[in-house]
Amino acid sequence: MKNSTILASELERLKGLLNLGHELEVKWIPSQKYSHGRQISGEVLNGTIFVYEEDKAKAIATMYHEYLDYLTSELIIPYQELINLLISLFEDQAYRRKEKLVERLCNIIFEGDAHDTNR
Repeated sequence: MKNSTILASELERLKGLLNLGHELEVKWIPSQKYSHGRQISGEVLNGTIFVYEEDKAKAIATMYHEYLDYLTSELIIPYQELINLLISLFEDQAYRRKEKLVERLCNIIFEGDAHDTNR
């Protein structure tokens, strides 16, 4: 059995076992890949698990890891969306408060200039 076929069949076995991640596929590209200055064994991009390990056993272990990491990462998406929504709300409130203060200060300064007879 071809090495890339082994990974594909293992992925299908995992999908069947957990009934999750059916949208994923796997590509084995034995090479050295770096991210943020560190060598990586695999990653999931656009629905594809990319495995960079050259050793077959390590490649299978990496595929398992990336598959399970993908599934668990999907669990936190609603929390990330909630946090991002809250951040946006607070940014909007802070902006409105800042604009209100700037407007008040401008009014005070301009009123002061209007009453200043030395100018």
